[in-house]
Amino acid sequence: MPEGFPARIYSEAVLAHNFEYARTHFVDALMDIHHAHTRMLAHCGIISREECAALVVALDGLELERIKAARFDGSFEDLFYLVEKLLDERAGPHIAGKMHTARSRNDIAITLYRMTARREVLALLNAANESRKVLLDLAAAHVETVMPAHTHAQPAQPTTLAHYLLAACEFLARDGERLRAAYLRVNRCPMGAAAITTTGFPIDREETARLLGFDGVAENSYGAIAAIDYITECAAVVAVAMVNLGKLVQDLLLWSTREFGFLRLSDGFVQASSIMPQKRNPVALEHVRILASRALGQAQAVLTCAHNTPFGDINDSEDNLQPLVAAMFGDAQRALRLFAGLMGEAEFDRERMACQAAKNFLTVTELADTLVRGAGMSFREAHDVVAKAVRVCGTEDSAAALTRALGRIRPDLRLTTEEIERALDPRHFVRVRAATGGPAPERIAESLERARAGLLEMEEWAARKLAALDHFLR
Repeated sequence: MPEGFPARIYSEAVLAHNFEYARTHFVDALMDIHHAHTRMLAHCGIISREECAALVVALDGLELERIKAARFDGSFEDLFYLVEKLLDERAGPHIAGKMHTARSRNDIAITLYRMTARREVLALLNAANESRKVLLDLAAAHVETVMPAHTHAQPAQPTTLAHYLLAACEFLARDGERLRAAYLRVNRCPMGAAAITTTGFPIDREETARLLGFDGVAENSYGAIAAIDYITECAAVVAVAMVNLGKLVQDLLLWSTREFGFLRLSDGFVQASSIMPQKRNPVALEHVRILASRALGQAQAVLTCAHNTPFGDINDSEDNLQPLVAAMFGDAQRALRLFAGLMGEAEFDRERMACQAAKNFLTVTELADTLVRGAGMSFREAHDVVAKAVRVCGTEDSAAALTRALGRIRPDLRLTTEEIERALDPRHFVRVRAATGGPAPERIAESLERARAGLLEMEEWAARKLAALDHFLR
């Protein structure tokens, strides 16, 4: 004979798992929703002040730690019904039942998810800000640290470490802006949407939203329940941020090799080998990379789970999805926090970087520019002359070799060795690249000032939002 609901396997495969997650993540938010909805009902005259007071006493009397420690035994379907049962015991079914006027598990659940997600977004924003601050401090210490920039994984032109790190600071700033924008859309309250069409009672949705620390309501009641872009946007933002971080870490791992030798992690972030005594493995960077990749994969999984599901109340975007969302945020935060920690103690070999910046004809773009300025050539003509001279030099990348090669190719140019040496100096190369966004020290100083101001503004915004969440309702 068929079992009644819930079937044993349904309880084991679904309800038990969902309850375990809910009891560890949603109890506090559920209590806040109960308080806010009860107060709103009383304010709107839907329940009496006496009934409201009795409900508040019953809510305050619940042992939250006991609820959080509860185990699923099949006597209740989910966290919502467990709390309802406990409230019935404290206030009586008649009074406790009044709390459920003008609401549904549907709007409660989506509100829980949004209340959880908004804190995760702020936590991730703070982790991104922490990494950004560390990189800005490093950039400020390395304004004059010349290094080779690479294109297509080949040495290209000299730049500075500050210039490189500020590029990373810019994508972290954009990641922050994306998180801030996502927060503003997450922090809209679905309460009052009820099952999907609101209610016939004269509720005040704006009051409930205010009591719960939301910036406003998720207005259309159908969309408040059915739409999932509040979390898929978060997944997209996390995915972009983790791709950004992964690209940077890939460079840093390469820089940590003996062959490059640009970067040295402190002892707390490297691991020895069980067999090779000489090893200093930069494992912390590898962990950042895999955590970022995990978060990216989880973000993609969130989008995949939501794809091609009905536009309505559907389990695909509810309880079963939330652990994946939490894992996505958690791994992204771990990646950024670990990155900030290891970079805060990292050391760069300035001499080796400068030496590599002076090799392999990395500065000959400036030699071509010098021919344009001094010999009246078009840049294309100057580029062709310098390219031929480089080929003639072969592996002898010196000012003297280039002087001889240019003399053979264009004896009319009459460039002195001193002029060529200046053009080939990596520091001169950097100094004259003073266009907006370039590596010249004065441009870097301006960029650092703007970046620090932007970071401070973002930190203050996040702090205000978090403080507002910590002080609402009670």
